[in-house]
Amino acid sequence: MRLKGKIAIIVGAGQTPGETIGNGRATAIRFAREGANLLLVDRNIDSATETLEMLKAEGGEHSVFAADVSKADDCEGLVRACVDRFGRIDILQNNVGIGTGDGGPTRLSEEAWDLILDVNLKSQFLTCKYALPIMRDQQSGCITNISSIAAIAQTPTLAYKVSKAGVNALTQSLAIENAKYGIRANAIMPGLMNTPMAIEGISKERGIDRERLIVARDAAVPLRGKMGTAWDVANASLFLASDEAQFITGILLPVDGGTGVKIG
Repeated sequence: MRLKGKIAIIVGAGQTPGETIGNGRATAIRFAREGANLLLVDRNIDSATETLEMLKAEGGEHSVFAADVSKADDCEGLVRACVDRFGRIDILQNNVGIGTGDGGPTRLSEEAWDLILDVNLKSQFLTCKYALPIMRDQQSGCITNISSIAAIAQTPTLAYKVSKAGVNALTQSLAIENAKYGIRANAIMPGLMNTPMAIEGISKERGIDRERLIVARDAAVPLRGKMGTAWDVANASLFLASDEAQFITGILLPVDGGTGVKIG
């Protein structure tokens, strides 16, 4: 019960359909098992509701909210819904991210650039913009933004890399500017993960056989030659949201099986 009685907003609590579990859903389950009450936010309300159904066995009080978090009105609305339902916001977890249509600078379209930056970076700015006044009034709060090891490692996906580097900078700025209010802000940088967005998404977009893609991605991971899972991200998120991390803010935590070490 490391989050007993805490109120958490999980943005991106649904997931892309696939054979494994996504970061948002795994984090929601992990938080609920540790005693948190959750507002499950997703653009796809049916997927968020699927997550809600999975939480029934975990106990607690949970709600769903439909939002496109690249839109300011929706972000203001989800914060208001959480406060109306639960009275406070202890944890804001930003999981939403896409890479659709990405590539190098000569192939990448302006429309894809705008969409990726809006969904991956602007959304995190907007959710924080509206959640921070609540947390400042409380003199407490924890924000965890899901970035990517791509922010600091080589990748052929330009807009995704830039957006995640922006998430890192946003997180560090939030940490410094809000420390005096007792608010912590950290980012997690997952590496190669076996999640539906990564596997089913890349397989479909690039026309690559799913199993061949898994073998290739596994081989690129130093630690045991195996990708991580959403549970690895969820466990890191749990630690950062818990009181065990009460003196930790502004960190960019790799959860990547050593992939980032290859930079050096």
